[in-house]
Amino acid sequence: MRGVALFVRLAYARRFSSTAAGERTLARPKGPSAPPFLTTMSEINGFPVHVVGEPSSRPPVIYLHGGAYTNEIVKQQWALVKDMAEQTGCEVHVPIYGLAPRHHGLEALDFVTAVIRSLGRPCYLVGDSSGGGLALLAAQAVPASVAGLTMIAPWLDLTMSNPEVDALEPHDPWLARAGLRPIAAAWAGELALDDPRVSPLYGDLSQLPPAQILVGTRDITMPDCRLLRDRVPGLTYHEQEGAIHAYPLLPVPEAAAGRRAIYEHIRSTFS
Repeated sequence: MRGVALFVRLAYARRFSSTAAGERTLARPKGPSAPPFLTTMSEINGFPVHVVGEPSSRPPVIYLHGGAYTNEIVKQQWALVKDMAEQTGCEVHVPIYGLAPRHHGLEALDFVTAVIRSLGRPCYLVGDSSGGGLALLAAQAVPASVAGLTMIAPWLDLTMSNPEVDALEPHDPWLARAGLRPIAAAWAGELALDDPRVSPLYGDLSQLPPAQILVGTRDITMPDCRLLRDRVPGLTYHEQEGAIHAYPLLPVPEAAAGRRAIYEHIRSTFS
């Protein structure tokens, strides 16, 4: 884990280390989001939706990628999608939503809910980091169409005002609020940061489907994940000691167990 943490610090932490770093990340030109393997593709609301896996009678999965709402889907996320389709036997739909600063949260939520409705049957939502927050927003927006939900270290509150983050932040080698704040403001657009349409921790939690969270103890998203756990009876909660942000996507021993937990939750929800 120490080697991975060092790699993350060197490769990614500089993107969020200061307000100026966050502004540079926000302004960075966006790269391609094409998968490294063959998929089928459609278009909804002007944005692409990739489908991974063979046609199946099983309910579909929708995967929403993280990246602080401003970074493209990356190879580690595509690898998770491919493995998820193989291990669950479900088709996995991957909406490529627009990124900040050109796009904003309400636009992404409208797109994702349109993808959900287009399926014509209940689906399962999976999202990591910002994608986990977007997945919860979508489940709140169209609860009758979502049968289950997995959130991997979700970004639940754009205000990042939980006082427990203060003590944890120095131990997170990846994320820092200073760099995330300008990104959060761009994503919220004209909305307040605590508006429940962009910060699902403030939204209706009474109608959620069977839900699951996976988070590490060296991740500044953990305090809000604990809040969500305490507010949602029956939520399945996995807290991995010493793990960093979105650990099931990383090349660490803990990732295998995390992925197994995700796939088992998907299978058990539909069984």
